[in-house]
Amino acid sequence: QVQLVESGGGLVQAGGSLRLSCAASGLTFSSYVMGWFRQAPGKEREFVATISRRAGSTYYVDSVKGRFTISRDNAKSTVYLQMNSLKPEDTAVYYCAADRATGGTMNPLLYDYWGQGTQVTVSS
Repeated sequence: QVQLVESGGGLVQAGGSLRLSCAASGLTFSSYVMGWFRQAPGKEREFVATISRRAGSTYYVDSVKGRFTISRDNAKSTVYLQMNSLKPEDTAVYYCAADRATGGTMNPLLYDYWGQGTQVTVSS
């Protein structure tokens, strides 16, 4: 059974930092492209970042470039999202997702597995 378990969310003031983790089990982690998405209340799920299978390439949505960093540790089957200079508009539930088939995509429909999400709240 595949499980993706996010952690590290919380309440932080604007300008602060958080580091999200997503621990995977039940799959060959290094065979999956990993992504982070977020969903704010009343909004659609939004792509945040993706990282290739061997961490050779990353891609970010424009709104987080220069502030967020995605990384992975295949030995630990874990993907991370370091979030710096947080803004109130970053407030959302953050989800990690695993993609077996593509080389990396912003389309949430193409991801095979999802975590349950972790809440990030940024106060102004």
